[in-house]
Amino acid sequence: MDVAAFSDDNFEVKNWINKTFKSAEAQENRDAFVSSLVMKLQLYVQQVNSALEDTSQQVLQSLPRVMRDTEILHQEALLLRDKMHSVKQEIAKVEQDTAQSMKTLERIDRIKTELQAAKEALHEADNWTVLATDLEEVFESGDIQSISAKLVSMQQSLRILANVPDYEDRHLQLEGLKNRLEAMASPLLVQAFTSASIEQSRVFVKVFTAIDRLPQLLKYYHKCQKGVLMQQWRNLVEMEQDEGIAEWMHKFYDTLLSNWHDQVKWCCQVFTSVSVANILIELYAETLTSLDPSFSVCIDAALKQQSDQLTFLLKLQQITKHFAMNLQVAVDSASQGKPINKEGLLSLVQAVYSPYVAYISKYAQYAQAYLSQKLLILECSKADLMDTIQSLGQSIPRAISIAVEANKMCLLFTEGCGYSGLIKALKVYINNYLDQYRHVLHRLEQQKGDREDWNMFQMCLTLLQNVGELLNQLKQLDRDVTHSLLDVSRKLNSQDGSKEVNSFIQFKKLLLSSAGQKEFDILVSSIQEGEETLLEEHITQSLNKLCSDVHHTTFQVIFVPISVQLEQVQSAPAWSNANKQAATVAADLPDFSFAPQEYITQIGQYLMTLPQHLEPFLLQDNPSLTLALQVADVEYGLLSAEAEGGFAGVLLGIIARGTCQTYCDNILGICELGSSSCKQLATDIDYLGNVLEDLGLSLSEHLQQVSTLLRLSPQEYQTKSSGCSPRLVAAVRQMRNITSSG
Repeated sequence: MDVAAFSDDNFEVKNWINKTFKSAEAQENRDAFVSSLVMKLQLYVQQVNSALEDTSQQVLQSLPRVMRDTEILHQEALLLRDKMHSVKQEIAKVEQDTAQSMKTLERIDRIKTELQAAKEALHEADNWTVLATDLEEVFESGDIQSISAKLVSMQQSLRILANVPDYEDRHLQLEGLKNRLEAMASPLLVQAFTSASIEQSRVFVKVFTAIDRLPQLLKYYHKCQKGVLMQQWRNLVEMEQDEGIAEWMHKFYDTLLSNWHDQVKWCCQVFTSVSVANILIELYAETLTSLDPSFSVCIDAALKQQSDQLTFLLKLQQITKHFAMNLQVAVDSASQGKPINKEGLLSLVQAVYSPYVAYISKYAQYAQAYLSQKLLILECSKADLMDTIQSLGQSIPRAISIAVEANKMCLLFTEGCGYSGLIKALKVYINNYLDQYRHVLHRLEQQKGDREDWNMFQMCLTLLQNVGELLNQLKQLDRDVTHSLLDVSRKLNSQDGSKEVNSFIQFKKLLLSSAGQKEFDILVSSIQEGEETLLEEHITQSLNKLCSDVHHTTFQVIFVPISVQLEQVQSAPAWSNANKQAATVAADLPDFSFAPQEYITQIGQYLMTLPQHLEPFLLQDNPSLTLALQVADVEYGLLSAEAEGGFAGVLLGIIARGTCQTYCDNILGICELGSSSCKQLATDIDYLGNVLEDLGLSLSEHLQQVSTLLRLSPQEYQTKSSGCSPRLVAAVRQMRNITSSG
């Protein structure tokens, strides 16, 4: 029976029994098989018990011997410790006894080293002299590699002779010899680079590396390649003049990218010890800054022929940006995991974008010209004034969309760095657009007559509604532009603070001069620290005044019939010289005998018809008109939503106050009033008060005081007029020829 399963760590009794009973023997006679199996297990148990007893006996018998061995090992360990201690003491004694001898040996060793160095120096000095003498013959042979080998040997000798008195003279002598070799090799070197010979170029790289002149070799390479690229640019300009700067730039950028990929392959085989990407970065930066004619000169010349200069500049900038994106991919590919000179790369990208720095510094000028051109299509002047006002209202969405397009163009052309100029241009644009509203307002003022004209009133309200709509749209535009600026600022600042700086998107450094960067930062700070947005102050000043002016004109249109009647107050028949005799007869009549005069009844009738004329315009839900009214007069802003009469009631109240004020001023202009005239004028005032009361309004306090003063008898005038305005008291006294008792 196999009992190996019992030693398994995962032994399961049930599994073992089930497996055992699957055998053919178990299937034939289970009882006999079980009896046999139990017997076998019992025998195995007895064997195991016997083995355990034997092992235990052996262990017990060997314990005394183990204890003796342990004791012996302990004694030997103590003996070893004592011997180590004695050895340590002996070593310390030897060090003490031989310290002076060791110092002497060290001094002798130092002297030996110095003697060897002096020997090598004398040998190298002699070698230097021999090499310097041999070099003249080698130079005559023109064998550049042999000359290089001699110079390398002299270079090694000079390192050993670093402390000799004439070291500087020797160093200058060696540099002069290197210059001779460089001058001798330069024609062949230029030929090798120009012909793109890999074998010849490798030889020169090896020679110049050996004499520590690899940077000078790279300058020759840059000069050769730069000359080739600049010549290709000149050929484009001279031979394809009909195509223009956009096509020149596009083709030249393609040439640069193609040349980059070719030079990467070539440089990887020639310049194996330096970063190929850094070599080409420096080359391209030098090339782009040395082009003749430069991009800027060509762009300036082409710009003079463009009617839409900003769109033309944007087209060129998009060509350049596409090239920059491809160049970034090329640089990353050429780096091959090697570190890139960040300053050199930034200089390259600055050279790419440098043609646009000057234009972005003058972005306000270009954006203003662009917006002025777009404004021409918004000219709304018509022969009919109402058509002009309606045309203005229809032009608002287009006017805002032009400003939105200008914001998008700023983001595309300047990457958001030109917002300082855009804001200036938008302010001019908004002001020029508002000139059309001011012109319409001027036409309204010229056409208003001295009669009731509800058609003119409707035009005024429509214009006011247009101004309100424009104000609402401009505020939204202001919020959008401000949000866009802050978003751009966050992106630019996050890039500046990033550990892995991407030179290709550092647009503040790429597109702005130092003064431009400062102006941009000041603009962003003013928005972040203050509560105002970019255009809010300008919009508020311009639109609020325009709303007030239109509202004033609207008031004048409504008030004209009233003012015409009030102008008759000073010359009314009731107190003219021709009626003095009749006035004396009527002086003793009671107050109810007097009827209001025609001028005041005409005003009363007009005031009573005002609500039915105002309500159709002012009771409708009109957010634009509501905004314009609230801006025009603070009284509309204080109106609660549940207030009876709404804006019509507010305007009616303003008209009532104007009526009372004008009436009072005209009354004070009357030269003389008799007793009957006073009663008549007081009756007129009371009539106006009754009309206003029916409209839910009231007379002004001053007009009420005038009515009171007119009804006082001369005897009680002094005593009962004390609560009135001193100015009114004095004026009425003078009109009534009442002698002051004071």
